[in-house]
Amino acid sequence: MTSNKPGDEQTPDSEPENSSSDENQTPEAVAAAAINSAQASAKDAEMADSGDDTESDPLGFDDARMPDSGLDQPDLSTVEGTESEADSGEDNETDSDDSKDEGSESADSDDKADADKDDAEPDLEAQLAAANAKVDDHWARILRMQADLENERKRAQKQVSSAHKFAIEKFAEELLPIKDSLEMGLEAAKAEDADLGKIVEGSELTLKLLSQAFEKNQIVEVDPLDDKFDPNVHQAMSMQEVEGKEANTVIGVMQKGYTLNDRLIRPALVTVSK
Repeated sequence: MTSNKPGDEQTPDSEPENSSSDENQTPEAVAAAAINSAQASAKDAEMADSGDDTESDPLGFDDARMPDSGLDQPDLSTVEGTESEADSGEDNETDSDDSKDEGSESADSDDKADADKDDAEPDLEAQLAAANAKVDDHWARILRMQADLENERKRAQKQVSSAHKFAIEKFAEELLPIKDSLEMGLEAAKAEDADLGKIVEGSELTLKLLSQAFEKNQIVEVDPLDDKFDPNVHQAMSMQEVEGKEANTVIGVMQKGYTLNDRLIRPALVTVSK
């Protein structure tokens, strides 16, 4: 079936032929012919529209004559759906980013808490180690102090024991020459040609040496003749009435007394007047 160009008019001879043929045809054939004519009219309208587009196209391309490229025209609904999906994807990405930020912040806070806890644990361990070291130091000091006290106590006991044993060492050294002098005096007195004067002189020298030894060792004799009776250093052996003597006066010394560093070691034995 050939299509007419826009502007072409149909010949008047065709109309009587169609009308005569329609009377003789069946209803199905009439309907088919109507459909074919409607399709032809639609085809002519499309060709007319394509002719107008060709005239408006400055480049002279005829869309009706262009070969089919095989590319489908984009569906606007599909594009809109894609855009909405993209927008929703962006929103989801934003929400996911926010959730990721919140999650990262919470994770950072947890990491920070863990880090602080980890930092606190070494600090506590360091403090505990320092406290243990201080305790060990103090314990060592206590042990040293106890050892020093024990050594000092033993040293003091040793000194006291030595003092008890060797307190008279110095005095004994002073007595040794006196003993030698007495032995020499006795030998001289036993000799056949003994000289009494020399024996007395030797005895006096020996007594002098003894007195010097007493003085060096703070031993002082107590000779209270004609002194007032003092019961702290005197011991009365007897009492006599003596004219010209006041009562409680030492009129005789039977034995001298001695003091050591002002401490009485032997009282004087005396006779007291009434």
